[in-house]
Amino acid sequence: MSHPFDGLNPDLIMDAVETLGYRCDCRIFPLNSYENRVYRVGVEDGEPLIAKFYRPERWSIKQLQEEQDFCFELQTEELPILAPLKIAGKSLHKHKGYSFSLFPLQGGYAPEFSRPDTLKALGRLVARLHNVGRRQSYKYRPTLDIVSFGHNSAEFMLDSDLIPETYRQAYESLIRDLLQAIEQKFALISSTPLRVHGDCHVGNFLERNERFYLVDFDDSRMSYAIQDLWMFLSGDANQQQRQLETLLEGYQTFADFNPAELQLIEAYRSLRIVHYAAWLARRQDDPAFQRYFPWFGTPQYWGEHILELREQYAALNEGPLEY
Repeated sequence: MSHPFDGLNPDLIMDAVETLGYRCDCRIFPLNSYENRVYRVGVEDGEPLIAKFYRPERWSIKQLQEEQDFCFELQTEELPILAPLKIAGKSLHKHKGYSFSLFPLQGGYAPEFSRPDTLKALGRLVARLHNVGRRQSYKYRPTLDIVSFGHNSAEFMLDSDLIPETYRQAYESLIRDLLQAIEQKFALISSTPLRVHGDCHVGNFLERNERFYLVDFDDSRMSYAIQDLWMFLSGDANQQQRQLETLLEGYQTFADFNPAELQLIEAYRSLRIVHYAAWLARRQDDPAFQRYFPWFGTPQYWGEHILELREQYAALNEGPLEY
């Protein structure tokens, strides 16, 4: 069985980079990326580059370009984000069937979300991003909503033979109740969706010389502002409450926040869990996924997944955090 990246070998990677005027020194190091393929590529007489090869058929060319144009718009406003390099006026390139881009190498380490000063600084950064994101809507990129992340993901799982019979009835009943509870939360919101980063977990931030950089806009979509804030929160309810207050103190330095969106924190967390399971299922034939996620689909996985969904259903029925 062939896979999207079967033809992506070192020779093709170097050939692709060299079509843009660089000369590779044969040093290629794969970086952690499962959806796409990302490499650190050595360049003669220059700093190494990051070459990102996009998974075929995940995004259209128009959707990829729209993401990159958003990055350039943010860069123009002097936001510290990692945008692709423009070479001969283009940032998105094609080579032997693969779409790819080159990025500058950016060093740094993951910030500590537990530090109040870090949360305030990152809150300010996200607010500035959202101010730009509100200027216009994506034309081609979709919205992160209950249909795309919730219903479509659940239907994919139920139509497959991946769920063991011992867990199928429990999953089917639970996912129906969970999605209904999420729909009730979304019905409470009157905010306007905006362009967001979409995946603000700690791995997508770099800290260097007391400055924070935001990377990897691959999951950027239209969504509500809280989508770029809830992943900063962890721990019990009291810990999350304190983190939220600190984060929003920084955020509201540059942008207003609608407190009604706090109703969506557990809704978005639940959608991420449901979507992640379907994402793994859709990629199970990819050799990289087989290597890094060998536990997917086991009875233990399904027992833990259903328990996690039950915990989320309970959380959805509790009162939201306050601000």
